[in-house]
Amino acid sequence: MTVVFAVVLAMLCLAGLLTLARLLRGPTTLDRIVALDVFLVLVVAAAGVYVAVYADGSNIPLLAAVALLGFVGSATATRLAERRRRR
Repeated sequence: MTVVFAVVLAMLCLAGLLTLARLLRGPTTLDRIVALDVFLVLVVAAAGVYVAVYADGSNIPLLAAVALLGFVGSATATRLAERRRRR
């Protein structure tokens, strides 16, 4: 099972690097907002893998709070970017 966790973490790291590349290269503000949201989802997924590897359920409420804050932050940033675009 350790090999599976290592492969999953390697794939998450690769996805994180590609997402950071999109964040830095993103031609528009909305692309960067989406990249930040995807990166946050990847961080939560990696933390979930950590919880699974070490069978430590004490971090699950933290994961839920971070995911909720990420969603609210992305929705707010998107609304602000759209308002700016209309002007």
